[in-house]
Amino acid sequence: MSEQEARVVAQVEKRLFVGGTWRDAASGATFPVEDPSTREVLCEVADAGKEDAFDALDAAHRAQESWSRTAPRHRSEILYRGYELLMERQEDLAVLMTLEMGKPVAEAKGEIAYAAEFLRWFSEEAVRIGGGFSVAPDGRSRFLVMRQAVGPSMLITPWNFPMAMGTRKIGPAVAAGCTMILKPAQQTPLSALALAGILSEAGLPEGVLSVIPTTDAGGITEPLLTDGRIRKVSFTGSTPVGRKLIEQSAPQVLRTSMELGGNAPFLVFDDADLDAAVDGAMLAKMRNIGEACTAANRIYAQAGIAEEFSRRLAERMGALRVGRGLDEGVDVGPLIDEKALQKVQNLVDDAVSRGARVVVGGGAGEGPGHFFQPTVLADVPVESELSTTEIFGPVAPVLPFETEEEAVRLANDTEYGLVSYLYTRDLDRGLRVSENLDAGMVGLNQGVVSNPAAPFGGVKHSGLGREGGNVGIDEFLETKYVGIGGLSS
Repeated sequence: MSEQEARVVAQVEKRLFVGGTWRDAASGATFPVEDPSTREVLCEVADAGKEDAFDALDAAHRAQESWSRTAPRHRSEILYRGYELLMERQEDLAVLMTLEMGKPVAEAKGEIAYAAEFLRWFSEEAVRIGGGFSVAPDGRSRFLVMRQAVGPSMLITPWNFPMAMGTRKIGPAVAAGCTMILKPAQQTPLSALALAGILSEAGLPEGVLSVIPTTDAGGITEPLLTDGRIRKVSFTGSTPVGRKLIEQSAPQVLRTSMELGGNAPFLVFDDADLDAAVDGAMLAKMRNIGEACTAANRIYAQAGIAEEFSRRLAERMGALRVGRGLDEGVDVGPLIDEKALQKVQNLVDDAVSRGARVVVGGGAGEGPGHFFQPTVLADVPVESELSTTEIFGPVAPVLPFETEEEAVRLANDTEYGLVSYLYTRDLDRGLRVSENLDAGMVGLNQGVVSNPAAPFGGVKHSGLGREGGNVGIDEFLETKYVGIGGLSS
C-alpha cells in the first residue's frame, strides 16, 4: 500500500460499534479484509458473534423510546451534518472503498456523493412526516391518523455499494425515529465502520446505531430476528438469502424490505439514437464493474441494428482499461473475490459452448487480482445460463429481436423484475413498452435509474418495498388511527 492508502486504512476503527462504544468482539476474534486487486490483506476487523449481536440489540431496545420522541428537526440536523461530513471526507472515503471493494476511485467518489445524498434527502423528509384529521362520514366522530416509528430495525447491506446501501437504509430509519443494527457484508466492513464514526460525530445518540461486521451472518441474524424486539428488517442482496430472511421474519411477523436480485433487460429499437443507446448500455452494464443489481444483464437489439449496435458496443468495451482501481486511467477494477470471478468465467464458457460468439474479451484479466476482461457476446442462445442468471460482472450478451411484442415477451421472461431499460425515439412506443414491462423501475432513454429522490425497488422475485423518494421513509413508519368520539355537531 502507498503511504496515503495506509493512512486511510489506519484511521478507520476496526472494532465493533455497539451502543455508541467501540469495542472488540466478545470472543476476541477478527477476520481479514482483502484488497481484491492484489489479494493482499488490508487489515483485521473484529468478528462479531451472538453475544455481541445481542448487546447491540439490548442497546437498540433501550434507546428506542427516547429516540423516537426526539424532535424531527433534531433528527434532521444530525442527518444533514452526516451529509456534510461525508462530502468533506469524500477523497479519503473513496480511497477506502476502492481498497476494500475494487471499483475505480472515480466511481468510488461518485458513490460517496450518492451515499451522502440519501442523508441529505432524508434530513428533509424527517420534518415532513405527515398524518391526518378528518370527520367520520356519519359526523359522529373524528379520525386522527399518526405516523410513528416502527422500532428497532435490522439493516443488512451488500458489498457492491458499501457506503450507499448503508445510508439508503440508515437515512430513513434515523428520520423516522428508529434505532438500528447494521450488519455490513464481510468483504467490505470498513466503509460501514467509517460511516458509524461519522454519524456518531454528527451527533447520533448512543444506542441508536450499532455496526457489527461478522463472518457468521446466519449465526447472528436469525437469533436477532426471532428474539421479538426487532420489529423491522431491511435487506439488500440475493433473492435466495432474501427468501430465507422472510422465512425467519415470519414467526415475529416483522416488517420487511427486500431489495433482491435482478436480470435487467436492455431493449434497443431500430429507431433509437444508436450513439445514445451505446452510451446508455455502457452505463447500465459497466457501472460498478457490472456488479450491480441494476446492471443490464440481457441486451436485446432489434434485428436491423443488432450487428451495428454490437460492433459499437464492442469498440467501447474493448477500449476500457482494466487494473487496480487506484491506478490512474483505470476504467474497470477487479471483481470482489475468486468465487465471483469463477462464476463469470463459467457463465461465459457455458454460453460459448452453446454457440455464442465472443466479440471482445471473454476471459480473465492479467495480474494477481480478480480481474475479468470487458466482454461482449453475440448470438447468445436463450437456453444459456447467461440468459437466466444475474451475471454480476463486465459481460454484455447481445441478442436480436424482431418485433416490439417479442421484445416485451423476452424482457419479461424472468422471475426477476427490478429494472428494465429501453431506447427509442418514438414516445408512444416508449410509454407503451414502459407500461408493459414487468419491472419496478424503467430507464427510458437513460442508463441509470438510481436516485435518492426516486423510489427504488422491484417486483416479482426482485423484492418488496421501496427505498428512497417520498415513500422511502414509509418503510420505517407505522400508521396509527385514533377514533375520537363525543364530538358530533
